[in-house]
Amino acid sequence: MTYICPLCRSELVQDGKQWRCGQNHSFDQAKEGYVNLLPVQKKNSRDPGDNKQMMQARRAFLNAGYYQALSDRVNELALEYGKGQPEILDLGCGEGYYSERLQQAVGGELYGLDISRTAIRYAAKAHPQMRFCVASAYDMPFADAAFELMLRIYAPSKDKELARVCRPGGIFICVSPGPRHHFQLKEIIYSEPREHEPTKSELPGFGLLHDERLQWPLVLPAGQVCNDFLEMTPYAWKLSAEQKQQLQAEGLRCELDFYIQVYRRNT
Repeated sequence: MTYICPLCRSELVQDGKQWRCGQNHSFDQAKEGYVNLLPVQKKNSRDPGDNKQMMQARRAFLNAGYYQALSDRVNELALEYGKGQPEILDLGCGEGYYSERLQQAVGGELYGLDISRTAIRYAAKAHPQMRFCVASAYDMPFADAAFELMLRIYAPSKDKELARVCRPGGIFICVSPGPRHHFQLKEIIYSEPREHEPTKSELPGFGLLHDERLQWPLVLPAGQVCNDFLEMTPYAWKLSAEQKQQLQAEGLRCELDFYIQVYRRNT
């Protein structure tokens, strides 16, 4: 598998610390090993994606094992439905927590993509055996039919792009929030909290093989781990300083609720 140019869509060839296409567009490889394939004109902000504070909070929280059950189940499904030593894509890979555990479980070569340069920099430094790029999941810098196994946890993307880069017969595992995900936290923030809307199961170009709901209670003690959890969620900006202080002092109990869907690319 190789990258393609995000500007002209031709193949990129590595030349030392640069990736260059036939149209002479070039992209530097960072010292950590990743390549930035998100052109300036395609950025929605100066530094899109999760910032350093969110990334560090998520890294600490995930490494403490609170979401390991989700990672374990994803890996079980990858082993059940996948085959061989696949070329893998983790869309919205962040700092690489799920990426590393998935590659350890199934083998193969893993590529991680995220729009956050901060997260990708850490991922590439922490996991040099994998390949990482800064890019948009809506316009991926990969050739057609590049991957046999793809994982997406939360990350938004374009259906047409998913179908384009997945090999015929390849497997796509999608994780999205279930109705009750983090509901008790919503009750603190909103006067009339709403459950998450169900995710659609139809995906153009794919057939649904498996659909399940994974739930368990999250019990967080008072202190830093509770703060890490709050900082990694989109609700961090909606909590008042007083609410954050109370949760950090008392801890939190809330539901974790995930939909996991497994698809096969049509042949």
